[in-house]
Amino acid sequence: MRALVQRVTEAYVSVDGEVLGQIGPGLVVLVGIARSDGDAHIEYIVSKTVNLRIFEDDEGRFNLSALDVGADLLVISQFTLYADTRRGRRPGFTEAAPPDAASALFEKTLARFRESGLRVETGRFQTHMHVEIHNDGPVTIMLDSADRGL
Repeated sequence: MRALVQRVTEAYVSVDGEVLGQIGPGLVVLVGIARSDGDAHIEYIVSKTVNLRIFEDDEGRFNLSALDVGADLLVISQFTLYADTRRGRRPGFTEAAPPDAASALFEKTLARFRESGLRVETGRFQTHMHVEIHNDGPVTIMLDSADRGL
């Protein structure tokens, strides 16, 4: 599982002009799910995301987590995080989980994020969405559950 985490001042996701999720200061979390992902991958990504110290303290240092500051989360499914661009010009997505499996794991991921106590908003799975992100910093960090050998 991969998560591209962006610290934002605000963000929203819409489909056909309808805003589905909107947050103030917090994190946009774009989540890609691989064929081999399971519960351990969800736990790693969620725990790492909500505890990642990327918010500034009074001295301007990255010492505070989303949990520390009560950040909002906008969590969006993003299968393209598993794009394989090693050959040719068209990315391949064979490592990404198929839609049915990905949908179930994404719902579990959302539930786990909500268990953190933070406010969680989302878009609509397997739909063309527009995401407006006001990146703060900019601060953008890639997390990959493969880094933990899961």
